[in-house]
Amino acid sequence: MSMNDSSSPTKPSSRRDFIKTSGAAAMGGVLAVNLALPQRSLGAGDETLKVGLIGCGGRGSGAAAQALKADPNVKLTAMGDAFADRLHSSLASLRKEAGDKVQVDPEHCYVGLDAYQKVLSSGVDVVVLATPPGFRPLHLKTAVAAGKHIFCEKPMATDGPGLRSVMESVAEAKKKKLALVAGFCWRYDYARREYFKRVLGGQIGEIRAIYATYYTGPVKPMPPASSRQPGVTDLEWQLRNWYNFVWLCGDSLVEQAVHSVDKIAWMMQDVPPLKAVAVGGRQIPANGGNIYDHFEVNYEYAHGVRAFMGCRQQTGCYSATNDYHIGTKGIGTIGVHGGEPDIAGETAWRYTGPKPNMYQVEHNELFASIRAGDPINNGDRMCTSTLMALMGRMAAYSGQEITWDQALNSQESLFPENLAWDMRLPSPPMALPGITRFA
Repeated sequence: MSMNDSSSPTKPSSRRDFIKTSGAAAMGGVLAVNLALPQRSLGAGDETLKVGLIGCGGRGSGAAAQALKADPNVKLTAMGDAFADRLHSSLASLRKEAGDKVQVDPEHCYVGLDAYQKVLSSGVDVVVLATPPGFRPLHLKTAVAAGKHIFCEKPMATDGPGLRSVMESVAEAKKKKLALVAGFCWRYDYARREYFKRVLGGQIGEIRAIYATYYTGPVKPMPPASSRQPGVTDLEWQLRNWYNFVWLCGDSLVEQAVHSVDKIAWMMQDVPPLKAVAVGGRQIPANGGNIYDHFEVNYEYAHGVRAFMGCRQQTGCYSATNDYHIGTKGIGTIGVHGGEPDIAGETAWRYTGPKPNMYQVEHNELFASIRAGDPINNGDRMCTSTLMALMGRMAAYSGQEITWDQALNSQESLFPENLAWDMRLPSPPMALPGITRFA
C-alpha cells in the first residue's frame, strides 16, 4: 500500500446505527490490507515484546519511552519517520532514557513516506502510531491488517472518510483480538476515573449541562514564509509545520481540545449528540496555514441536555482547561479547585488518592492486557470523541447546524491523493462560515 491510499467506506449510516453497532463495520467497503505476517501468541510469560515507533516527534518519543517502562521484557526494535533528523534525535533521546531496552540498529531506522510499512514488516509485536493525525486512518488500517497490537495517539482522523476507515479498523481489530489503546490520556487518570465513577453513579443527580474549556497558547506557531529554505517542497514544508494545516492536524479543536471533547463524551457515557452549532475563526493573523485559533461548540443531546466546548490558542490571554458538570443535585468540576476533581452538593467530595502519571498508566494497562490475553480495545469511544470534534469543526466552518448523521456521512476528503515529495500542494484557504459549504 502506498501512502496515498484513500479508500474509504461510502455506505450511509446514522446515529442509531452508530450506537447499535458500537463502531463495527457499519460503513462497509474498506479493503483489508494483508501483509501476510505471522501471528504470534503473546500471553503470559517472559517472551520479549518488540515495539515499533511510527512518528518520532515529541509525543511519539514520549509514548515510546512509556512503552519501554510498561513491561520488564519489552524492546524498541524499529523506528520510522518522514524525516531522518527527527528519527535520529528521537533515537538518541530514547537511548539516553531507556538504555539497552532500545535495540534499534541502522537497518531498522526507516525514513520516508513509506517508513510505516517498513516498521510494520520488521517483526514488531506492538506499534506506536504518533504521526500527524491525517495519516492515522491509513496507518491504523495497515497496522491492524498486519496483526499488530497498537497504541494510537489522538485524534483518529481529520475528516469523515478517514473516521469511517478507522471504524472499519476498530471492527477488524476486535475480530483479531488486537489491543488498541487510544491516546485520550484522561481516561487513564486515577483521579478522573474516580470522579466520573461518582458522578455517573448519581452523586450530583442527572446531568443537565456540561461546560468544558481548553484556553491556551499556540501549540506550534507557523514560521514566516521567509524562513523556508530553497528546495523545500510544499509537502516537506507542510509536514514540518503540520499543526497549521487542516488536512494534517484537523484544526485546533480536533487536535488538542479533543481531550476536553472526550471528557464530554465520557460524561455522556459515549452516546453521540444529536447535533451541534458552533462559531470559530482566526483573530490573530498567521504566517500561513489554514487553521482557526478559537472555537465555541454547542452540542445538543436528547432530553434537552447541552454540552458547551470553548477553546482558544492565543498568546497573552486567559488560560484554563476546566470542566464543569451541572446536575440536578450538585455541581462537579475538574481543574477549578486546585486542579483536582471536586464535587459540591448533597455529598461533597474531592479526590485525595494516588496520582500516577496517566501517560504511563495507558501503557502499563496496554501491555498488561496483551500479557493477560485479554487485550484492551478503546476503539468505539475513540471514534465517538474524534467525530464529535470533527462535527464541531464542520459546524464552525460552514456556519450551519450539523447533525450527527451528517457528520458521520460527510464526504469531504482532506487527505491529498498520490503524495510525493515533489508534488505541488497548495494550501486551501481558511474556511469562511456561511460561505464554506458542508460536504
